[in-house]
Amino acid sequence: MDKFVELTGVSKHFDTKKGRFQALSDVNLSIARGEFVSLIGHSGCGKSTVLNLIAGLLEANAGGLICNGREIDGPGPERAVVFQNHSLLPWMTCFGNVYLAVERVFAGQEGKAQLRERTAAALQMVGLDHAMHKHPNEISGGMKQRVGIARALAMEPKVLLMDEPFGALDALTRAHLQDELLRIVGATQSTVVMVTHDVDEAVLLSDRIVMMTNGPAATVGDIVQVDLARPRDRLVLANDARYHAYRSAVLEFLYQRQQRPAA
Repeated sequence: MDKFVELTGVSKHFDTKKGRFQALSDVNLSIARGEFVSLIGHSGCGKSTVLNLIAGLLEANAGGLICNGREIDGPGPERAVVFQNHSLLPWMTCFGNVYLAVERVFAGQEGKAQLRERTAAALQMVGLDHAMHKHPNEISGGMKQRVGIARALAMEPKVLLMDEPFGALDALTRAHLQDELLRIVGATQSTVVMVTHDVDEAVLLSDRIVMMTNGPAATVGDIVQVDLARPRDRLVLANDARYHAYRSAVLEFLYQRQQRPAA
């Protein structure tokens, strides 16, 4: 396997008022170029911590992280992140928020007209061409999240990191953007790492599903290889026995082998 992203013996702790919290312990994971990997597990299992380590937003306390043959020592434009919240600049319009990222990545390669076209196309892709000149306080929470998704996709990153990107969206918009993400990833061959709580989403989108053990000191518990042909059609998969077998395997891990922690 082409090890495009690699985590070796990664551990991460946080020092809190109550003492040291060991979030991750000895995480080992290799991700191939062009692979779509989902991280799934109960709340507090360190999924987002893994994602932030790959993004370079956190530094591991032990172990090493490599992306495209280089050590991850901070954020970089080759790794775009879509967070749970929209993380938009409130003084900029939707267009301005996306254009800022596009300009950072493609300035010097494309003229201003091309950068504007790229920005407008990204907003149109997520159904926000009618709202591109509105500010974040003028649109709904779901629409803000769609701007964040457009911003990341417009950068054409080598690695797309997504932290429950569709969680704030209604079911129909969520399904539409899942399908659009499949199409875009198929065209760009981007490597994707996505955190999700949705088992069906993980099976639909992923090549592999990485299941995390419960924290503290969470680690990789098991990995499901999803051998479903691409492109994928959700209506066809609804009657596919293999789809349901993968779904059952993830559910069995989450709800039998990893009992939900007591509240």
